[in-house]
Amino acid sequence: MNETGMNVLILGGGGREHAIGWAIQKSQRAESVYFAPGNAGTSSCGINVQLSILDGDAIRTFCDEHTIGLVIVGPEQPLVVGVADVLREARIPVMGPSAAAARLEGSKSFAKDFMQRHNIPTAAYRTFGSHQLADALAFVNEEGVPIVVKASGLAGGKGAIVCMTLDEAQQAVNDLMRDRILGDAGEEVVIESFMSGEEASVFAVSDGENYVLLSTAQDHKRVGDGDMGPNTGGMGAYAPAPVMTQELLDRTCAEIIEPTLTGMKSEGAPYSGVLYCGLMITDEGPQVVEFNCRLGDPETQVILPLISSDVLELFYASAIGTIADYKLNIRSGSSACVVLASAGYPGSYETGKRISGLNQNDVTDSVVVFQAGTSESELGETVTSGGRVLAVSSTNEDLQGAITKVYQACAEIDFEGVFYRSDIGMKGLSRSVPT
Repeated sequence: MNETGMNVLILGGGGREHAIGWAIQKSQRAESVYFAPGNAGTSSCGINVQLSILDGDAIRTFCDEHTIGLVIVGPEQPLVVGVADVLREARIPVMGPSAAAARLEGSKSFAKDFMQRHNIPTAAYRTFGSHQLADALAFVNEEGVPIVVKASGLAGGKGAIVCMTLDEAQQAVNDLMRDRILGDAGEEVVIESFMSGEEASVFAVSDGENYVLLSTAQDHKRVGDGDMGPNTGGMGAYAPAPVMTQELLDRTCAEIIEPTLTGMKSEGAPYSGVLYCGLMITDEGPQVVEFNCRLGDPETQVILPLISSDVLELFYASAIGTIADYKLNIRSGSSACVVLASAGYPGSYETGKRISGLNQNDVTDSVVVFQAGTSESELGETVTSGGRVLAVSSTNEDLQGAITKVYQACAEIDFEGVFYRSDIGMKGLSRSVPT
């Protein structure tokens, strides 16, 4: 990266995007940082603008008018519809894959077929189109349980249903294929074998040729303690994940990440951006649960605070193809994040609840509150506007310390109906930290 300053546009308005902006504005190279649309918290580290994140032409025009040197795409939808392609055609550097490469997340059926073609370890599966309801039900009955039923399209992290009984499996198939509870995401359904083990997330930042590994992490998808209740967008995370030993990380690189990058290039869709590998650590080794084409939320809120090198330079290197020249530095220690949610989430919930406890005393070098589902009221107060409202993150020299800090910070924040899990990071504490 040259020595001149750079204007940056971050697409998205959640906790992930707040965390990205928080990390970006620390760079000496960062000039103006814009968020589209951002939230009540992102204005503390940038400028919120009203801009549709799915309108590539409008984004390109904004970039021209504001001399944007890098666009960072936070959520998956803009990538799947091809926003990165529009920007690349206009020679605007963008951190995120093309629409063709983003199919790894946008279509589970494509991803499963791709993994089969390139011998990447994953669960056995069958794919069924919308006209094959009877065939899908017959397959479930034949295979038995436990079994996993997945909407092939984007479903906000809620499209995978783990079924422990035949009734649950049949209900899941009918919900997705007959009743279309997730709309077009259920146009195709993937039914796959249940994998036993512990989940972990591994993130590679690639420029299409080379890559660097960020810290490993473990998400907590279920809404309730003990991994009970329905899936959510994520209720908390911690990093690094002790389940990912160096041996398993080496295997993940050799058996999953490198074959994926090589395979995408060979199929005419070089993968540039963040490759998020959602893994199950089975008795046979790491296997892919799913690929995502962007940073996770809330994993971003624990991964970025552990990076001591320049994050803007990292993302810019991904965008322009110079990852091989970038030196990534990850500080020692651990990070933990707890999501504060609205009562009723992941179902229906009320918004407009005033949030107290969000003052500068809540933000230190080791504790930061990333805002997600927030907005500013007419009175200038920060109020809730979503299901996942805040992501409170902390760092410490060890995981126990990070967990203690984060829950102390959570206790200082309040809004009507607030709830959060009390067991974030417990799996990590049960394991020894890898050397």
